[in-house]
Amino acid sequence: MGDDAGFAEFMRGSADRLGRLAYLLTGDRHRAEDLTQDALARTYAAWPRVVHEDAYGYTRRVLVNLHIDWWRVRRRRERPASQPPARHDPDPAHVVAERDWAVRALGQLSRRERAVVALRYFADLTEAAVAQELGISIGTVKSTNARALARLRAAAAMTDNPMSTPDSQPVEERR
Repeated sequence: MGDDAGFAEFMRGSADRLGRLAYLLTGDRHRAEDLTQDALARTYAAWPRVVHEDAYGYTRRVLVNLHIDWWRVRRRRERPASQPPARHDPDPAHVVAERDWAVRALGQLSRRERAVVALRYFADLTEAAVAQELGISIGTVKSTNARALARLRAAAAMTDNPMSTPDSQPVEERR
């Protein structure tokens, strides 16, 4: 297909980051692995064209579009988390608890809200770039982001949020 060594190098350098983005979008490790693998396979098929562009950006767009296609076809109803995470004492498991809390909180957002938050804050895209990737207006990105952040703040306030330890201030107050 062309520059196999170049694609292999690209894949080694970006697969983990794409996998984390896919996990944030799906909330399911196995689905994220499949999504990442499918996105990389499609990028490989288009590699001669993509190699001269922003290969990571192209693959990220493919990943997001595959995810959107998947949930459109399935039309599943969202399943809220069964229980909020329990408070953990600060120890090495605290990092795992924080990550678990964040994934559960993201899981309570709608698919569009989750995609906007993941692209905006994890992929560090501008509002315009998020709007372009999701095929929505910038105003929709802004309002969806505001709604998602409000829901995340409410979830943090209602649960025993492991994101702040007993001796620390909430994230918002530290700024």
